[in-house]
Amino acid sequence: MISLPIPTKKIDLLIRQWGKAALWLNSILAFFFLYAPIIILIIYSFNQSRSNAIWRGFTLSWYLDLLAGLLGTGTPTNMQIWDALGNSLIIGGVSTILATILGTAIGLGMERFRFPGRTMLEGLLFLPIVIPDITMGISLLIFFSVLFQLLEAITGVRLVLGLSTVIIGHVSFNISYVAVVVRSRIAELDPALEEAASDLGANEWKTFQRITLPLIAPGILSGALLAFTLSLDDFVITFFTNGVGSTTLPVFVYGMIKISITPAINAISTIMLLLSVGIVISSLALQRR
Repeated sequence: MISLPIPTKKIDLLIRQWGKAALWLNSILAFFFLYAPIIILIIYSFNQSRSNAIWRGFTLSWYLDLLAGLLGTGTPTNMQIWDALGNSLIIGGVSTILATILGTAIGLGMERFRFPGRTMLEGLLFLPIVIPDITMGISLLIFFSVLFQLLEAITGVRLVLGLSTVIIGHVSFNISYVAVVVRSRIAELDPALEEAASDLGANEWKTFQRITLPLIAPGILSGALLAFTLSLDDFVITFFTNGVGSTTLPVFVYGMIKISITPAINAISTIMLLLSVGIVISSLALQRR
């Protein structure tokens, strides 16, 4: 009986080709699953019909209505959308500034210094990143409720949830993201540069101002843009910490969805999407510098 040699090289080649094809197919399906709903949202923001279930033709009327709401001549709903967006921008801007300052200081201290409790601080630093948003939102709500009751009992002043509580909530989780990004940037620096500045007579503040800060500036800006994006898109933590007059755009859209879904939601979501994508691209570009 004659046994034919098995063409192992051809079999290996076929396995590799099929493996590459399977990986490509898996990647295409994964990206389709992620981005198909977003593409549909953008397309239906130009739909003439008020219903998202029926396509009746292309129109820019929903964007024009939003523009009229921005100018104060549109419908009350469109004006409320811009008010909510304004709250989102205020909260995002203030929380980003505070989180960037605190996160940069924490990242610099964690990377440059050794002190007691450093390991515990590292664990606390990563805690807001790993715990569920629902857990953090509930814990912040309980914290504010207990704190406000205590202050009312001591001073007689009754405090309520508002923009300040939302900003504190956003700062509490944005600090971790900024610190992680800035710390990774500091870890890439050559310590010889700072040592050379010290040898030339510069004190610690001059060394930080002239050497360290310019080198880590892209990381700081990248962390700030990341924090602003997370704050702008946050819903769960904002939902538990906001009050009257502090409704952000994600919370407002959620309230509209429970009543009726119109292409105006798709239009403002498209605008927010473009803004978020621009911020993320800028953050990635700064990280590569």
